[in-house]
Amino acid sequence: MAERRLVAPPSTRTCQVFVVRHGTTTLNIENRYRGRRDVPLDAQGYQDAVDAARQLSGAGLTAVYCGPLRRTIATAQIIADEARVPDLRILHGLNNVDYGAWEGLTSVEAAMYDPVAFDLYRTSPSRAACPMGERLSDAQSRMVGALELIGSRHAGETVAAVSHAVMIRLVVAWLTGLEGEEWRIPVGRGSLTRFEVTDGQISLADLPDGDDVD
Repeated sequence: MAERRLVAPPSTRTCQVFVVRHGTTTLNIENRYRGRRDVPLDAQGYQDAVDAARQLSGAGLTAVYCGPLRRTIATAQIIADEARVPDLRILHGLNNVDYGAWEGLTSVEAAMYDPVAFDLYRTSPSRAACPMGERLSDAQSRMVGALELIGSRHAGETVAAVSHAVMIRLVVAWLTGLEGEEWRIPVGRGSLTRFEVTDGQISLADLPDGDDVD
């Protein structure tokens, strides 16, 4: 993974948030929708977390947040240990999309299950809904709210938050207005996406590394 220059927050009102995608799991390798399934990191996933922790070791983290699933908690714990942050903070707004009937399916299987819903998922996050699951716009609002909350708690600080690829993509889409296939930006496992939150306003500072568009 490429080295990234860690930039200090530009003002005492700004919270710098590094949103980390959790490390690899067996369902990532099989390219199946994980959703709320509580699958653990595999061996590569722990290495992904170690790599992320090393990148953040000089960032001066004051807090580490994560969603409630094991793969985000394990990734966050490795980051917190490296940064000497004593406690993790579980924030449910960082949790993955509820994929409903699509959980555990490949994209080909999901498309066969509900072609219309799947086409919207691929091309229109503002209108898409997972069958028997969550609307992407609702997941997007959760994630934006989580970043706003972190920013309000940690003005002038640098924080890590471990979440999921689709949640990172949804925030980027919200900030940039991306629709169509373009909203599914590459988000590498264990990659960092840097946001800044100033007086409740979120801005995108750095896109993530990697070429993973699962």
